[in-house]
Amino acid sequence: MPAPIRLRELIRTIRTARTQAEEREMIQKECAAIRSSFREEDNTYRCRNVAKLLYMHMLGYPAHFGQLECLKLIASQKFTDKRIGYLGAMLLLDERQDVHLLMTNCIKNDLNHSTQYVQGLALCTLGCMGSSEMCRDLAGEVEKLLKTSNSYLRKKAALCAVHVIRKVPELMEMFLPATKNLLSEKNHGVLHTSVVLLTEMCERSPDMLSHFRKLVPQLVRILKNLIMSGYSPEHDVSGISDPFLQVRILRLLRILGKGDDDSSEAMNDILAQVATNTETSKNVGNAILYETVLTIMDIKSESGLRVLAINILGRFLLNNDKNIRYVALTSLLKTVQTDHNAVQRHRSTIVDCLKDLDVSIKRRAMELSFALVNGNNIRGMMKELLYFLDSCDPDFKADCASGIFLAAEKYAPSKRWHIDTIMRVLTTAGSYVRDDSVPNLIQLITNSVEMHAYTVQRLYKALLDDISQQPLVQVASWCIGEYGDLLVSGQCEEEEPIQVSEDEVLDVLEGLLVSNLSTPVTRGYSLTAIMKLSTRFSSVNRIKKVVSIYGSSIDVELQQRAVEYNALFKKYDHMRPALLERMPIMEKTATNGPSEIVQTNGETESTILDTKHLPSITQPASQANDLLDLLGGNDVVPVIQTTVPTKPASAGGELLDLLGDLSLTGGPTPTPAPSVPMSQPPFLLDGLSSQPLFNDIAAGIPPMTAYNKNGLKIEFTFERANPNPNIAVITIHATNSTEADMTDFVFQAAVPKTFQLQLLSPSSNVVPAVNQGSVTQVIRVLNPQKLRMRIKLTYTHKGSPVQDLAEVNNFPPQSWQ
Repeated sequence: MPAPIRLRELIRTIRTARTQAEEREMIQKECAAIRSSFREEDNTYRCRNVAKLLYMHMLGYPAHFGQLECLKLIASQKFTDKRIGYLGAMLLLDERQDVHLLMTNCIKNDLNHSTQYVQGLALCTLGCMGSSEMCRDLAGEVEKLLKTSNSYLRKKAALCAVHVIRKVPELMEMFLPATKNLLSEKNHGVLHTSVVLLTEMCERSPDMLSHFRKLVPQLVRILKNLIMSGYSPEHDVSGISDPFLQVRILRLLRILGKGDDDSSEAMNDILAQVATNTETSKNVGNAILYETVLTIMDIKSESGLRVLAINILGRFLLNNDKNIRYVALTSLLKTVQTDHNAVQRHRSTIVDCLKDLDVSIKRRAMELSFALVNGNNIRGMMKELLYFLDSCDPDFKADCASGIFLAAEKYAPSKRWHIDTIMRVLTTAGSYVRDDSVPNLIQLITNSVEMHAYTVQRLYKALLDDISQQPLVQVASWCIGEYGDLLVSGQCEEEEPIQVSEDEVLDVLEGLLVSNLSTPVTRGYSLTAIMKLSTRFSSVNRIKKVVSIYGSSIDVELQQRAVEYNALFKKYDHMRPALLERMPIMEKTATNGPSEIVQTNGETESTILDTKHLPSITQPASQANDLLDLLGGNDVVPVIQTTVPTKPASAGGELLDLLGDLSLTGGPTPTPAPSVPMSQPPFLLDGLSSQPLFNDIAAGIPPMTAYNKNGLKIEFTFERANPNPNIAVITIHATNSTEADMTDFVFQAAVPKTFQLQLLSPSSNVVPAVNQGSVTQVIRVLNPQKLRMRIKLTYTHKGSPVQDLAEVNNFPPQSWQ
């Protein structure tokens, strides 16, 4: 066969191809020639053929058929053959091919070769694609080369040791003796790879981390020599001596100093030197400064040093390079909670980044701006953020609007400012406001009693200007329905009142019902608002006609509303004024204690929380949530209680120690339920009347005693509900055999969430003495097979409060089935 073409000629030929198909044809032709040469065991040109095959592999063409040829080249005695063979092995082989295990013996022989360059090839290959089995077999040879005096081999052995540790972490201790003298090496290549090896060991083992902390002074000395050394052409990069080694040392110092006072103290001075002496005109210096800042922030550094680090990041924000500005914003975002006041000094520069053309920088600047908002700068920051919301891309509007809502709720200086800010957001980016914002805004408006007239007037004006912003329209419709009488009467002290007639208001709401811009949800708001106005306006006949029209709407939700509202006009007209009266003020959740420390951005305020008594309808919800962990574990469903027994105000707080009494190892204490007055969640048993309908008591199911202690006896009797035989009706009978009444009696229960349970109101909250009477209470349970229930009893006896817990398992009896 003629001699195959050289690699250089192949490259030149392939580059002359004008189309992909022409190039593919050339490659296929050459691959066929290479395969023929491999089949004939042509040792003369094997090296040349494998080199060409590697080039084709890098172009993306299949070259797996040359794997065994690489192994043959590795076994050759010629250095040129070994070089191409090892290169081919690194490119064509990995742990998924079993062929790579055949190399183990060759690599072992070459690691012990007399020529350092052959040893270097073996170390590079093992460090690139060695499997865990190969690493176990060859770790001893690598460890020997790590101790050699040859710097060329030591740096390659250190990197190979990093790969071995990643593959087989338990071999880490084998390399520990060899690391003692690594940092005393003068060669920068060995120093660099040694620091990489120490970093890997410290990251993977706490024991190694504590062992290497004693090397901090030595690392500090090396770093200081690099900073103070003069010009060295071998290591100089843009006027800085070996920046790659400096960065590696700073990363290792960051790991060693984290959480350790002594190590942090030892490196404070050198970090200050690096931060002040590094040239910032070139990107090389900025890279070193960035690593220095990260190290300062991670270790237990002095406060002055942290301020210096943040000032460096502030200078980064002024850099023309977008990448540097981005990493500065990201780093400031991480540190804003711990060094808030230092970051605040760069607020104007951060706000300027909102105008950057780069999307990533704008997003980071927006997140950091919200993190900087506090009670002192709320007005100025909101002005900037509202301007940003007005001009930013649609991708930012939803996040920006939500951030403004949260910041305004937390730091609003006044109710009017709060409402004006929200109005600005709704009119600017209403379509991008998230769905949960609408009920939150309605709650805010409801609670601002003195601002009702002002708010409804502003919202009405906004509706006249634009009805495309659906969240704005929904909030406006709700407010007009609630406070339409204030709008028509012109009662507004905050600004000049507008003159609006009832017909004009109804025209606007009817326009929303027929507008193509309105969503089904918005139409529901509008129809409800019109219905509400039937008790506030005199145009009742007009409202009746509008409501009756939508009784045949194709929108099922709108049709149902209209049908129910028509029934109010006809059959239940006497109830309409009471049902459509103004919504009460929505109370916010009270916390567990009378006061708490509220942590804000850069401020700590001791806030005494309002501890007003909540409406009685909210009391059962909070009690039920306090019972969430009663059964221990996460499978607990709270009790739904229809009415509230009379009990002292402190009883809800007594449930806070419920988990402690049970000595359960559950999750965190459940968050208190919001106490906003709302309807109870739908319960599967709500089809029953408040007094259960019974069949005859099931034969053969005797009552059971659930609790009998300290004179108090609780008995359960079982019955079936008439409409649904799967519902058990359990009646509890509480009797008292002592000589004194038990007052403030409360019975509470919790069950796993595979069941549904509902407590009706008790007959009394006093259990008479000497069994002269009893307290009864009805429990309804769905699918009560093998029910498990925890109960809690609270009462006052002879002036002393009593509290006890009990558990009732596997009831009703099997005869219930």
